[in-house]
Amino acid sequence: MRNIDDTTVKLTYPVTVEGVATDHITLRRPKVRDMLAAEKGSASSAAQEVTLFANLAEVAPAVIEALDLVDYLRLQKVYASFLSSGPRTPDAPASSSLSTPGGG
Repeated sequence: MRNIDDTTVKLTYPVTVEGVATDHITLRRPKVRDMLAAEKGSASSAAQEVTLFANLAEVAPAVIEALDLVDYLRLQKVYASFLSSGPRTPDAPASSSLSTPGGG
């Protein structure tokens, strides 16, 4: 179930993992439990971040690993915005969406 604070990133370079095509990734706001789960068993900070983003997007880590770096950097920006923004106000948009450059 998606939430008002979810943010969808339309992928510039869609990926296919295990026969499933993905053209967008939706991240939900992180919880402390997400951070703790990502820390378990992650050998590096990069692996931890991949695990965290996969949890927030409710996809397999392989999907995040298959992303083009341009799209991955956009996910990092969304994640950073979650950490720097307060609660939405009633007049704020119900859902954010980042599209490809040029309005795609």
